[in-house]
Amino acid sequence: MKKKKRVNRKIRIIISIAVIIVLIILGYLYLKPSKPKKIQNAAKIEEKIESHGYELAENETDYYKELFKNLKIVLNEESLNEEKYASLVSQLFLADFFNLDNKISKNDVGGLQFVYSDFREDVEKYAKEGIYHYVESNLYSDRKQKLPIVTEVTVLNVEQMEIVYLDTSDKNGYRVDLKIAYKEDMGYQNSATLYLVHHEDKLEIVKMSK
Repeated sequence: MKKKKRVNRKIRIIISIAVIIVLIILGYLYLKPSKPKKIQNAAKIEEKIESHGYELAENETDYYKELFKNLKIVLNEESLNEEKYASLVSQLFLADFFNLDNKISKNDVGGLQFVYSDFREDVEKYAKEGIYHYVESNLYSDRKQKLPIVTEVTVLNVEQMEIVYLDTSDKNGYRVDLKIAYKEDMGYQNSATLYLVHHEDKLEIVKMSK
């Protein structure tokens, strides 16, 4: 009988020790500080066109990077082809503005460097209240939301003409008609007409219409 009691006591001790070990492990796991999530910082600048101040961010699409490369070539030519310049600025703007997939949040509005400097704040506000309004934050690279990816912007027509918009006017401005293609049709704008004027040494966008 005593032997049986000793055996039962040993079993209880073993069970108690096991319970204590389990509680210690659970307590450690509960109190262990969680690994901080990696925060996405603003994309690094991969390349610049120093003469005009244009910048290429590393998170842009391959298509956008190809357009930027072509812009650099056009701007480095001895004789500037303004029609090509106007076309590429228009393509780059739309390729960045409507490509929401690579944006960190609704505040990360694309294409602003190609907008007339005095109107950039207005365009940014318009974007945040419009198509950027529903862009979920991807600060921790955990966004599940499906967003548009621009695959091509085609120039349909380029016309030099007088452009008058608010207090800005240019007798030798440009109107550019374009078509936008996406990786997947999600109902976003697929065409646009842009109006550009000369400002200092650049061609900048002053207006966009469908």
